[in-house]
Amino acid sequence: MRNIFSMPKGILQHINDPKDIRSLEIVDLLQLAQELREFIIDIVATKEGHLGASLGVVELTIALHYVFNTPKDKLIWDVGHQAYGHKILTGRREIFNTNRQLGGISGFPKRTESPYDDFGTGHSSTSISAILGMALASQIKGSRNVQHIAVIGDASIASGMAFEGLNHAGDTNANILIVLNDNAIGIDPSVGALKKYLTNVKKGTAKDENIFECLNFNYSGPMDGHDLAALVNELRRLKDIEGPKLLHIITTKGKGLKKAEENQVVYHAPGKFDKLTGDLWPKTSEIQPPKYQDVFGHTLLELAKKNEKIVGITPAMPTGSSLKYMMEELPDRAFDVGIAEQHAVTMAGGMAAEGLVPFCNIYSTFLQRAYDQIIHDVALQNLPVIFCLDRAGIVGQDGATHHGIYDMAYLRCIPNLIIFAPLNEIELRDIMFTAQLGLDNPIAIRYPRGRGVTLDWKQKFHKIPIGISQELKKGTKIAVLSIGHIGNMVADLLKSMHNTDQIGHYNMRFVKPLDTDMLQRIFSTYENIITIEDGCKIGGFGSAILEYANEMHSFVPIKVFGIEDVFIEQGTIEELHKIAKIDISTLKNYINNLLNTD
Repeated sequence: MRNIFSMPKGILQHINDPKDIRSLEIVDLLQLAQELREFIIDIVATKEGHLGASLGVVELTIALHYVFNTPKDKLIWDVGHQAYGHKILTGRREIFNTNRQLGGISGFPKRTESPYDDFGTGHSSTSISAILGMALASQIKGSRNVQHIAVIGDASIASGMAFEGLNHAGDTNANILIVLNDNAIGIDPSVGALKKYLTNVKKGTAKDENIFECLNFNYSGPMDGHDLAALVNELRRLKDIEGPKLLHIITTKGKGLKKAEENQVVYHAPGKFDKLTGDLWPKTSEIQPPKYQDVFGHTLLELAKKNEKIVGITPAMPTGSSLKYMMEELPDRAFDVGIAEQHAVTMAGGMAAEGLVPFCNIYSTFLQRAYDQIIHDVALQNLPVIFCLDRAGIVGQDGATHHGIYDMAYLRCIPNLIIFAPLNEIELRDIMFTAQLGLDNPIAIRYPRGRGVTLDWKQKFHKIPIGISQELKKGTKIAVLSIGHIGNMVADLLKSMHNTDQIGHYNMRFVKPLDTDMLQRIFSTYENIITIEDGCKIGGFGSAILEYANEMHSFVPIKVFGIEDVFIEQGTIEELHKIAKIDISTLKNYINNLLNTD
């Protein structure tokens, strides 16, 4: 492999639009590919972001914009973190250093950001359905000579929605091209029978007719996705073929950076690293509290070693959720089901029906994709599945598609479901311990991205009574009711304020069922009530408090701090909390104003 940093430069800086690419010769495209890789590495090394996926599709990105007349021809990227090269080549090179930053460009395709971003794709496996919809719309409108291309990769082809789209598309005459970017890995290595089948296709040992041909696609491949000249020739050939087509290309995730090729899991989103060597920047030597995800992972393994009924399930996030610890030591009882949230939830329901204790770990934003299964396959049958919702609340630079701010609202209306948010790592451990002892209902445990607050977190387990909150601090005039990790901010604020004897603080813990006995005492004691949550205001925790206050005919003023009815874009968690007005400064000012009006 040539060192991309020693090659002459000069092409990328002149590419401001795909039209500029189409004026180049093939040999120029090869040079452009090297420069584009260098540019991506250079920016992500210091600004952070998704690295491996975009490096793997550099040649494909150039070839697509070279052959097709974008943006007239429609191009959708699935999963969206493959699209860094696409963004750079479509007029965003000069501002790419703002990627995922507050006020900058999104880390995913976004319709309002560029006419070249034909569909927003932050979650996976949506591209085939979307591109089919666009192609059928073109037929209905009588639009001619418009190509429709979807790039689906990073294991998202195995999702049920992708198969739904393939199944329908194969029964139409829609002029679409699906490019299957087969790199055998999502965030973690791909799993499942389809992966084994695609491996056999690559080896030439697959039996009988190709599965995509069975679905009525004109199939071509597999071919080297890094052979730019061959890609251009094949895309030109496919451009003239009518109907549904599928091009199967083989790529290496992290291509062009040796460290990223060798450790594809870590370099999916590596954080900051040395752009020349690929070495990750050293972590701080300061002793810090653990990440919530690691507390979950270690605690689950600890519990599973004592309780043989415990099983773990995750849809394609064993590293991100830390289920990997259980998978490594108890592989027969821990399951990565691939990008298949619906399947994960219903499978958990089936296991619970047979007397097992399933911990179903899903990022909050991805659980949205399995809403019917939560209702129909778990809650309606009152099966005691333990949902562990990682990345609940604002998650930071992944932006609007990944914030887990709706879970309390969309879960609270479901009968039979318990909803709990731990204040800290100890409460997370204790509620996991409590749940595995045996509950009569399913439970959702939501916890945030990032680190907790407790260094000595691995303590003896204690059972948490369902529906019982905690009085952390008594007061006389103002009661602050918090839910989850954000309560630590409240506690820190009260420690820093003077005359806080007037302010009480309550860790409510349960969004459902509410601790109504505690609430009645609060309503009868305090002159003002404040609720604060890292979630949407509509239908959330504060809304639940307001509803109960109305039932009790309470006239105590209640101020709800939560996220307004808007989508929150990317930025650091601290920046976004301030924008959402759930930060320590906003809360402090409001409390001081209440105290000063007396």
